[in-house]
Amino acid sequence: MTKNTLGIIFYLKRQKSKNGKAPIYARITVDGKRAEISIKKDIEINNWNYVKGLAKGKGEEIKSLNTYLEQIRSRMVECYQNLQLKKQPITAEAIKNLFLGVKEKEHTLMNLFDYHNEQMKYSLENNTLLHYNTTKTYFQNYLKQSLKISDIYLSELNYNFLVGYERFMKESESLDPKKPCRHNTIMKHIQRLRKIVNMALKNEWIEKDPFVKFKQTFNRSTREYLTEEELTAIEAKDYSIVRLQYAKDLFVFSCYTGLAYIDSFNLTPQNLTIGIDGKYWITTCRKKTDQPVRIPLLPKAIKIIEKYKTHPSVIAKGKLLPTYSNQKLNSYLKEIADFCGVKKVLTFHIARHTFATTVTLTNGVPIETVSKLLGHTNIKTTQIYAKVIEKKVSLDMDLLEKKLDEGRKEKHIVQKAV
Repeated sequence: MTKNTLGIIFYLKRQKSKNGKAPIYARITVDGKRAEISIKKDIEINNWNYVKGLAKGKGEEIKSLNTYLEQIRSRMVECYQNLQLKKQPITAEAIKNLFLGVKEKEHTLMNLFDYHNEQMKYSLENNTLLHYNTTKTYFQNYLKQSLKISDIYLSELNYNFLVGYERFMKESESLDPKKPCRHNTIMKHIQRLRKIVNMALKNEWIEKDPFVKFKQTFNRSTREYLTEEELTAIEAKDYSIVRLQYAKDLFVFSCYTGLAYIDSFNLTPQNLTIGIDGKYWITTCRKKTDQPVRIPLLPKAIKIIEKYKTHPSVIAKGKLLPTYSNQKLNSYLKEIADFCGVKKVLTFHIARHTFATTVTLTNGVPIETVSKLLGHTNIKTTQIYAKVIEKKVSLDMDLLEKKLDEGRKEKHIVQKAV
């Protein structure tokens, strides 16, 4: 355990002197950091011993003052020892607060959101931080509209608070009319709260975890992906409009690598390596989970890299591929879907789902391998795609059953005619 260095001295604040007298202050120093306290006494400047930090003289008044100063010193040392015993952070300010009987400010929910966002502003993507700010706004609305308060201490968070928030969200209007607050959206907001509460628990700002009895439940959503026919239609079409051709190539590249937008965006020539098979691999780290990912490149992905390796924009930015904002890409992909007759709402993330389903699982790649290629931390996440494939298999078998039935009927009709 690291031992803190404690120093306590008394001195005169001469800039506040009046009529030859100056107020006496105590200075607490812990590990080089200071805090000052006025002891509400003053003394003739000529009667102060600057070396000893005490009053000088032999009169009863001087003796009484020095005894009082030593009592203050003893009480401050006692405050230091109390903090040690309670294993609380020992700072000059903490000793001062304990000495003065001032309770340290308790952390609140809104303060915690601000602390989290400040601490994570260089670690999280801007979009992710925006999501946390949206979550903060919903909790502010809950506090004001439902609980009639502007903030709440962390110690007051409990199971009822979470249940109340869930109910409030179900009954409230969404901040974005285009994105209604359905069950999974509400759970995502609560999930973000859980992350910042975990930060408070680690900092020992809260003693009990309010999530102990609360269970988050997510409804399994279907993963939209392209069929082989839809992917082929997109691959087959070239565009004279440069932005659409870039968007198409970036999308197809993701369809054959499974990389999310941000991970494709961040690729540089250094991420292109030679694997144990002597072929090209992408070696990177998933931004979302910080998981290392190594992907053997399929010929179609290599062809796109080769196409752009001498492109001026790629060379200037030191990237592996041209880059657009995710918002622009998704806008261009909607145009591409119209051109190719794809009825689905095409977004860049559908490419990742297409890689998982149409490109890999449908073609017999084991789910464990697909999970590794996608950089999933839990194979249960990958199993969602396997269920999609099972549904497709079921539909195909239904079609086969109908064809077999039709074949039997036709055969029966022919035999009857004969």
